[in-house]
Amino acid sequence: MLQVLPSHISNLIAAGEVIQRPANVVKELMENAVDAGATSVTVVINDSGRTLIQVIDNGCGMSPQEAALCFERHATSKIAKADDLYSIRTFGFRGEALASIAACADVTLKTRREEDECGTEVHIAENAIISQTETSCPVGTNIAVRNIFYNVPARRKFLKSDNVEYRQITAEFIRVALTRTDLEFRLVHNSKDIFHATPASSIKQRITQLCGKEMAKDLITAQTSTNIIKVNGFIGRPEFAKKSQPNQYLFVNGRYFKSPLLHRAILKA
Repeated sequence: MLQVLPSHISNLIAAGEVIQRPANVVKELMENAVDAGATSVTVVINDSGRTLIQVIDNGCGMSPQEAALCFERHATSKIAKADDLYSIRTFGFRGEALASIAACADVTLKTRREEDECGTEVHIAENAIISQTETSCPVGTNIAVRNIFYNVPARRKFLKSDNVEYRQITAEFIRVALTRTDLEFRLVHNSKDIFHATPASSIKQRITQLCGKEMAKDLITAQTSTNIIKVNGFIGRPEFAKKSQPNQYLFVNGRYFKSPLLHRAILKA
C-alpha cells in the first residue's frame, strides 16, 4: 500500500544521501562559512568527529528568524528563481546540508549579525527545534554537531576506524582551504592544533602551509590559456609520482571535483 513517509523518516533518508561520514559534515559547514563571507574559519573535532564537529566563523551571521529557518530542507539564500541556477558562484545552493545534519545529530547553533545587539542560540535534534533563545556571542556563526548518527545506529556502525575518519576529515579541510588563500583556516583535533593556515600570498605558499615544504619545493608550475578555458596549477616531479591520488587536487572555479578521465590523463602524462 502506498503511503507518504512522515517527515522525520524522509529527513533521515535524505541525511544518508548528503551525510555519510563526519568528513561530509566538515565539508558542508566549512563551505557554508566561506559562503557567509568569513575571513577566519576554525574547525574543532573530537574523536575523529564521532562526538564533536564544531565550525566557528566570523561571517555575516543570521537573524533569529534565519537561525531557525536554515534547518528546513531547501531553505537557501543562494537562489530565488530558476535563472539563478546559471550564475551560481557559491559552494552550495540547495539548502539540504543543515537539514541533513540536524536529522542525524544533536546540533547547537549560535549566530549573530553585526547590526544585532544579541545573538541567537538554537538547539535542534532529529529535525525538531528543542529551544531557541537569545545569547551573547561574537559576530558570525558557531555550529556544534554532537554524536553523529546517534539515532541511526546502523549507519554509525559502518563508520571506519578513527584513523580513517580522521584522514577523511583532514582531506576535506585541505580541499576547502587550498584555493582560498585570502582566508585563515584552523583545524583542532582533540585539543591539538593540526593546521593553522594564515592568509597566504600565493597558492604555493598555501600548499606549503598545508602539505609541507618538502612537497612544495618539488612542484613545477603548469599553466595554459585558450579562448575557452584557463588552466593553472602545479605538477609534482616524475620521480615523486605515485599510482594513488591522495595528493591530486582538481578544482573548477575554486571548487574541488573528481574526474577519473583527468586522473588517468595525469597519470599517463
